[in-house]
Amino acid sequence: MVSIEPARGLSADAAAEPAATDSAATDSTAADSTAADSTAGENIAEAARAAAGEWPGRALGLARRLGGTAPFPGEGRTSELWDLLAALGAADLSVARVVEPHLDALAILRQAGLGRPETGTVWGVFAAEGPGVKLKARRTAEGWRLQGTKPWCSLAGALSHAIVTAHTGPDTRRAFAVGLGHPGVAVREGGWHALGLPGIPSGPVEFDGVPAEPVGEDGWYLERPGFAWGGIGVAAVWHGGALGVARRLWAAASQRTPDQIALAHLGAADLALGTAQAALADAAAAVDGGVAEGAAGALLALRVRGTVAAAAETVLGVVDHALGPAPLAFDAEHAQRVADLRLYLRQHHAERDTAALGRALLEAGEQPW
Repeated sequence: MVSIEPARGLSADAAAEPAATDSAATDSTAADSTAADSTAGENIAEAARAAAGEWPGRALGLARRLGGTAPFPGEGRTSELWDLLAALGAADLSVARVVEPHLDALAILRQAGLGRPETGTVWGVFAAEGPGVKLKARRTAEGWRLQGTKPWCSLAGALSHAIVTAHTGPDTRRAFAVGLGHPGVAVREGGWHALGLPGIPSGPVEFDGVPAEPVGEDGWYLERPGFAWGGIGVAAVWHGGALGVARRLWAAASQRTPDQIALAHLGAADLALGTAQAALADAAAAVDGGVAEGAAGALLALRVRGTVAAAAETVLGVVDHALGPAPLAFDAEHAQRVADLRLYLRQHHAERDTAALGRALLEAGEQPW
């Protein structure tokens, strides 16, 4: 059952749904306890590394724990939120991929005026579209129902709930809160062959008459300021992943006297990471300062995501050149981190997003530099 404030639950026929999927519920108590112990003193890196064990129970527990303590974007502590996401990404990108959507979902519910969901739930955000599939929402006498297929649903088989976007008409979409334990939800298994983020299967999910609760009106999900802020939050995780890769370069440079080429590699990584960090810090100040809404917020998100993605790709290339094939072949942690980051960065649409930035600059109507 989706329960967001007592007066805002789904219709009565959804009450038979379990509060969480079997896999999430099984590890809930132990995972939450482990996460709470690990995050004492806010040692996020240690907590993330601990959460990587007994997958995915501990990571889900960490998401629940941080959902009760992490700040929300746009409320004066955005830099703290993005620093947290970066720290998680630097420690373990798979863990960060569990935590970030949960925190984003909580922020979306808050921005919609719906409050916090029931205790013990772990949420995802499924808003991607894909060719040949479509998820539709229809209003019935019993409330809203979802029908169809949603692509790119990360870790859907382990989460209890999700915010899902669905088509309400030929040209309209709306966000909905959904309980993933409903019998009408079917997660397609077996199609995830990724070498990066192997523990975050992100295949399609089938919805067959699944009860859903609206989160905002038609168009609200994409039009709200928080959509841009959430996109920058993802970039903060990319930045963390790049930090993790670059730290392998630092370790190598610290173990022996570097030559000029090695020093150049180290300097290039620092320039890229510093640029990304500055972009994130400036963006956090803009969000909290109330100047990152509407078109300005969308433009900022395009700039920051592009800057951070380019910096991360620079770091990946520099570290590859500096360290050669050995750590990719014989250092399992480094090889996995590189594969994770390369896949995760493809959430940035490369030249298409750069073209969107150029379009946004022209539409703003002012000389930008």
